[in-house]
Amino acid sequence: MKYTKLGRTDTKVSEICLGTMTWGEQNTQAEAFEQMDYALEKGVNFFDTAEIYAVPPKAETYGRTEEIIGNWFRERANRDRVILASKVAGPSAAQTYIRGEISRFNRKHIVEALDNSLRRLQTDYIDLYQLHWPDRNTNIFGQLGFEYQDQEQITQPEETLSVLDDLVKVGKIRHVGLSNENPWGVMQFLKLTEQGRGPRMASIQNPYSLLNRSFEVGLAEISMREDIGLLPYAPLGAGSLTGKYLGGARPEGARMTLFPDNTRYMGERGQAAIADYVDLAEKYRLDPAQMALAFVRSRPFVTAPIIGATKMAQLKVNIESAELDLSEEVLKEIEELGRKHTIPCP
Repeated sequence: MKYTKLGRTDTKVSEICLGTMTWGEQNTQAEAFEQMDYALEKGVNFFDTAEIYAVPPKAETYGRTEEIIGNWFRERANRDRVILASKVAGPSAAQTYIRGEISRFNRKHIVEALDNSLRRLQTDYIDLYQLHWPDRNTNIFGQLGFEYQDQEQITQPEETLSVLDDLVKVGKIRHVGLSNENPWGVMQFLKLTEQGRGPRMASIQNPYSLLNRSFEVGLAEISMREDIGLLPYAPLGAGSLTGKYLGGARPEGARMTLFPDNTRYMGERGQAAIADYVDLAEKYRLDPAQMALAFVRSRPFVTAPIIGATKMAQLKVNIESAELDLSEEVLKEIEELGRKHTIPCP
C-alpha cells in the first residue's frame, strides 16, 4: 500500500480509504469488524464515516455506523493506527431527527454533533472532520443547474470556521475538510483562512467516477493549485461499474436490489456507458471494478478513493486495485469513452 499526504498537512493516509456507510444496515457489526481487520492488515489506515450513517439515512440507524467503529476501537485498542474521518450533517428537512431541528453549520450544532460523534466513536479526537454538504442552496447530489435563492437562511462560513478553529485548538479535531462542495464554496473557505479566520480545508469529498467526471470541470484545478485533494466517493457508481446490474440484473442482497429508488446510475445513458467500460476491461483482461478504481486513483488531484463493500470478496478486489497501474493504451481508450459518454450520471 502506498501513502500520501492529506492536503498540506503532515498526516499520511493510504491511497485507498475504507468507506463504512453500509455498516448497521447492509452489514452487521461482526461483518464490519472483519472488514476493518482486513483493511488494516492490508495497509489501509484511512477510514471514512459520518454521523448520519448507516445509509440510506433514517432515524432508526442514525449514528449506528460510528457506534460500530467505536466498539471496534474499544475491542482492538488500535485507535492510534487509524486516520479517522467523519462528517457533520448539513441542512435537510428530512433529517430533523438528528438534532430536533434542521441541522446547521453554526456553533451550537457543530459542537453538539462532534461531541456525539466522539462519544459513539469512543475516541477523544477525529483526524478529519468534514462538512457533509453545504449550508446553502446549491447544485449538489446530481443537480447540474443552479437556482439562486436570495432569501435563503444560511450559516455564514465565518461562523463555521470559527467554531472549527476552536475545536482544532482544543484537540477534538486535527484537520477539516469539505464534502459535496463546489468551486465557489471551496474558494470562500480558502479566502477566509488566508485572512486568518480559521483552519485550512485539507480535502474535499465529492462524487467522482468513470460515470461522473464533473469534478474535472472546475474543482480539479482548485485541488491541484490549492492542495485540497479529492476523496472520491462512489468511485464504482454504487457498484454499477462492476457490471453486475447490466441487462436489468438485480443480484440478491445488492444495493440496487435492496434500494431500487437509487436510480442515479440506472438510466439508459449510464447503462450504455457501463457496458462500454466493462467491455474495455474485458478486452484488456482487467477486472472492471479494479480498472474503474485504478483510473480514479491515477488522477493527480485524487488523494484516495473511498471504497465500500458488503462482502469480503468485494473488499479484497477493491483493495487489490491499489496495485494496478493502467497502461497508456487503456487510459487512452478510457478518454475516448469519456468523450462518447460525457458525464452520463452526474
